[in-house]
Amino acid sequence: MQKRYFSVLLLVVSLMAGLVADKPNVLIILVDDMGYGDLKNYNPDSKIEMPNVERLADEGMLFTDAHAPGPLCHMSRYGLMTGRYPFRKDVTKWPTDPLIAEGQETIASLLRDNGYRTAMVGKWHLGFKENGYENPLPGGPVDRGFDSYFGIRASTDIPPYFYIRGSQAVSPPTNRIEARYTDGWTKIQGEFWREGGIAPGLDLHDVLPRFTDEAIDVVDNHAKGPRSEMPLMLYLAYPAPHTPWLPSAKFVGKSEASMYGDFTMMVDDEIGRVLKALDRNGMTDDTLVIFTSDNGPVWFQYDVDRFGHTSTGPLRGMKSDAWEGGHRMPFVVRWPGKVKAGSTSDQLVCFTDLMATFADIVDTKLSADAGPDSFSFLPALESSKPGKTKIRKSVVMKSGSGGLMTIRSGDWKFIEGKGSGGFSDRADAGSDPLAAGNNKKKTYEGEPEAQLYLMSEDIGEKNNLFEGNPEVVERLRKEMAKIVDSGRSR
Repeated sequence: MQKRYFSVLLLVVSLMAGLVADKPNVLIILVDDMGYGDLKNYNPDSKIEMPNVERLADEGMLFTDAHAPGPLCHMSRYGLMTGRYPFRKDVTKWPTDPLIAEGQETIASLLRDNGYRTAMVGKWHLGFKENGYENPLPGGPVDRGFDSYFGIRASTDIPPYFYIRGSQAVSPPTNRIEARYTDGWTKIQGEFWREGGIAPGLDLHDVLPRFTDEAIDVVDNHAKGPRSEMPLMLYLAYPAPHTPWLPSAKFVGKSEASMYGDFTMMVDDEIGRVLKALDRNGMTDDTLVIFTSDNGPVWFQYDVDRFGHTSTGPLRGMKSDAWEGGHRMPFVVRWPGKVKAGSTSDQLVCFTDLMATFADIVDTKLSADAGPDSFSFLPALESSKPGKTKIRKSVVMKSGSGGLMTIRSGDWKFIEGKGSGGFSDRADAGSDPLAAGNNKKKTYEGEPEAQLYLMSEDIGEKNNLFEGNPEVVERLRKEMAKIVDSGRSR
């Protein structure tokens, strides 16, 4: 009887180990404010060398129609973490309150509940319940599905500046730092950071490599630790190449796109260090790696003219815009043995889709409340036909500054209003944004009341077809209203 009991127990343990073994490690690398055209895989004329991300693309799948759920940092990250469109939430409350509700499903809680060790390193930007930085900071990563966290509350140009481990400041921001700007650039470019509190001993130049060190520690400790048989999910959210552009001496002058390009090359080098940690620990073949950027760059036409580098490639616009340059992102997936090396997909994807995709990968079903705007792109990764899971047919979002509602449905894209609804409205895109008077918001006088583009023929959004296609406009308005009003699109 005892022998039979132990035989059954051994069989159960063996089956459980097999189930865990079928689940890949997951590494999400989210960079900050990098454009669709910075990576040569999307823009062969890019002036920036990124050999490590290019290697990922060569060894994996390149998505050409992937979108952030919003063209600003906090909007994008909210959608990525929750599978929910950020226009459904007042994301402006992030400086003092958690954007993700207690008990709300996240990609981290989903994977943790399915046998993963979950870790996050980097920029959160989704709020904590703040009550003095000497006190705990609830509502952050370790309260929303992650076993461990090391990072910063927002960008490295938004004070106060201090590291957080778990839910506690490593050292409160009791010192002060003066604002910094760079001659020859707008006030939101260059070595720009805002005045405010900073933790003693913290140097903004050190943040990027520090996060890499922490990420490598997570990988090394997992591979050698007591829970190494569990799959690992690591979310590495770099706060770069977002301002301040702070390339180390090794990269100064290395690109042909000035300090922005130099800093982007440094970001790529840091990513390479993390990928080497996977290699060194024998984890590469068992790891699904996703690389993308949270939103578009801050790169004016003036910068294109000066340096010959188009950060958004063929796309119009930049960060915060409803135009494609604000939210169509480089999106690379490497998954050895599952994703065909050197492949490309034109499947429409939104960051909100990570939740449904991960649910498919670990063979679990999302609850009715989880990921209301999430669709699995696993069939695209496997180059197979969709099964029970529907694939995405549309994306709805709100621009970052002007609040323009936008829908992409099939080949058509509709923007409810004039202009970009973002940073492109700040200055005349064809002039020097540093010149006097060019920091005023553009009015777009004489243009149609809204915008309609046929994306299959006009990826650069140059030909507004609004006035000649009232039936298409009406259909898209109704489709967008239904998605907004229903509270879900899945």
